[in-house]
Amino acid sequence: MKILNTGGTFNKRYNPLNGEMQVPFDNNALDEMMSSFINRIDMAGVLYKDSLEFTPDDRKMLANIINADEEKVFIIIHGTDTMDLTAGFLDAVFDDRIIILTGAMSPFKIDSVESSVNFGMAVGYAKCCKQNGVYICMNGEVQPFNKLIKNRSLGKFEIV
Repeated sequence: MKILNTGGTFNKRYNPLNGEMQVPFDNNALDEMMSSFINRIDMAGVLYKDSLEFTPDDRKMLANIINADEEKVFIIIHGTDTMDLTAGFLDAVFDDRIIILTGAMSPFKIDSVESSVNFGMAVGYAKCCKQNGVYICMNGEVQPFNKLIKNRSLGKFEIV
């Protein structure tokens, strides 16, 4: 299993110098979460962006990283606004991997519960999943990417 960190709200922190929430160029949230794990999971930071800033080239780069790796199971930390677009792109590219996208509606540094639960569920699902495919893990659910969507008016993910 390998974790790819692309940023998103999951990772955002307040910058007191400019008063904005920013995606930092680090893996501090994941490092803190995984500090209590018995076994270390390989992790790589790959983009560090808000998902609204993702481009087609970013998605191609992510696919190239996955393709070049011998690992067959990936968890991608991703912003929720375009998680579905990246999931659909990866689904069109891969049929031989288990890829789980997760994120958070609130930054880990503001509310550590949601991001920790989403990440923990994604890890648990990744360890027992036998069916290749692209999945989304949010709000207590793990579903194929096209079965779990963000309801922007309610601020949560729902099964469709």
